[in-house]
Amino acid sequence: QVQLVESGGGLVQAGGSLRLSCVASGNIGNLNVMGWYRQTPGKERDLVATIHTGGSTYVADSLKGRFTISRDDAKNTLYLQMNSLKAEDTAMYYCAAWAAGSSPGSERWGQGTQVTVSP
Repeated sequence: QVQLVESGGGLVQAGGSLRLSCVASGNIGNLNVMGWYRQTPGKERDLVATIHTGGSTYVADSLKGRFTISRDDAKNTLYLQMNSLKAEDTAMYYCAAWAAGSSPGSERWGQGTQVTVSP
């Protein structure tokens, strides 16, 4: 069993910052990719950022310069630092973990943490 628990969401004014955390537990040894997705009501879940165990990262082009993904393997924790937040960043943010090259649908998901940015 793999468990992912997000935290750090909340209400923030535009221009502010938040840091999301995701603590992973269980049989996570082969899940060498972790990432953040976000979703607003009625829309598909969008990829925000990913990070491999080797350290390589990806951040969606539209979020580069504002969002940073990192991980602390000693704490089994994934982070998403979000700066200069905008109203359009309002969404439910989900942590995910998967094995590189695995089939879609094999990801493990957290329950999500809500981020609300007031104009």
